[in-house]
Amino acid sequence: MSPAPAHVLRWRIALLVSAAIAISYLDRQALPVAIKAVQKDIPISNEQFSLLNTAFLFTYGVMYAVGGRVLDWVGTRAGFVLCMVFWSLACMSHGFAASVGMLAASRLLLGAGEGGGFPAATRAITEWFPVSERSIAMGMINAGTALGAVIAPPLIALILTRSSWRWVFFVTGGLGLLWVVGWWRNYFVPGKVVEGGTELRAGEQKPEGENRGANVEGRATEKQQNEEDEAGQEKDFEPGPEEEELSYRTLFRFRETWGLIAVKFLSDAAWYFYLFWLPKYLYDARGLDIKAVAAFAWLPYAAAGVGCLCGGWLSSRLIQRGYSVNKARKIWLGAAAAVMPLILFVPQASLGVAIALFSLAYLGHQWWSTLVMVLPTDLFPKRNVGAVAGLVGMGGAMGGVVFGQCVGYLLDHGFGYGPVFAVSASLHVLAFLIICLAIPTIKPLNSRSPA
Repeated sequence: MSPAPAHVLRWRIALLVSAAIAISYLDRQALPVAIKAVQKDIPISNEQFSLLNTAFLFTYGVMYAVGGRVLDWVGTRAGFVLCMVFWSLACMSHGFAASVGMLAASRLLLGAGEGGGFPAATRAITEWFPVSERSIAMGMINAGTALGAVIAPPLIALILTRSSWRWVFFVTGGLGLLWVVGWWRNYFVPGKVVEGGTELRAGEQKPEGENRGANVEGRATEKQQNEEDEAGQEKDFEPGPEEEELSYRTLFRFRETWGLIAVKFLSDAAWYFYLFWLPKYLYDARGLDIKAVAAFAWLPYAAAGVGCLCGGWLSSRLIQRGYSVNKARKIWLGAAAAVMPLILFVPQASLGVAIALFSLAYLGHQWWSTLVMVLPTDLFPKRNVGAVAGLVGMGGAMGGVVFGQCVGYLLDHGFGYGPVFAVSASLHVLAFLIICLAIPTIKPLNSRSPA
């Protein structure tokens, strides 16, 4: 078998990480999609459903921040394994629940495990991809969110027609344990290592402490490396001397850090409402059953996958055509934010139009989210990307917590979905204004001179 060049290995890694993110979204969507079946055994009100989502998002947000720093310490390979094993077992534990309290405990554990997923993904992108390709790679990985959510309704409907709702969680959790085997065998950190006088580059050698003894396929030939160099691609991804590890105290001195946290707080508040409440909205407000939800609910998630890929690809295309990173990111962030207010019209629309509006909102948010997720790699030194991505993700989760609790309260007190959609329609526009104010120019920051 001929060896695989380094750029092929990069995209294999992106596909592997995308599969992990797909599994994470399948696991977190299992309860929202199966909620009607669960409620036959365990009565759950709207406010209790909000609390279950809050349980997940709270530990998810905390561990997103803590997990980012831990991943900076232990490395991407081992860290991702720990996260996946933990959240897969937590997902399976839902199947043993006999009360809302037991479900809440499982949601807390699931959030704690999944909190390290996106920081690990961001680290993998930073380790393997040059700046010009990062938004494309992040788009591919973020598309995993859509893939997992697309699979969830039909897969869960299939399981429910053949078994009890408990098997939904046993099956979805088991998929993560299978993924761990492939990750452990295939992931390593690219780098430049000198061994016996020979310089080994990305795709050739795993450094000290990473994937020791693993069977790594494919070495980039010298000719292939020269071709990549001539194309202007980055060939080495080791931290330079200027890339010092910054403390949280130092990171919070940057207005860009606060800006990114606020942006995620607002935009993810809307996203987690769409994500967790779409199946329940279709059950309660539109009167659909599990088969109808399985037939329709996957469409917005498929649109989300298109948004992931388009947002990243279009931004990278502008950079390749000579646009600055600042313009390439902000042009498409603004375009994504502009379509989000249309979700306001869902309550008055027919079912078909409502699904179309949901699809547009899902596309717009994931278009947006792909670019927001890559901003820490544009702004901060590599050794701090995990920590910053963690803080930003925590902000998004807390936005979901706050807005989710408001949604449950409004619905159980007779306000209906109208005010909820009105608020969610404005959040991305506000978030884009914050990006423009907090990050006037997207470029690498000087760690010694925070603004």
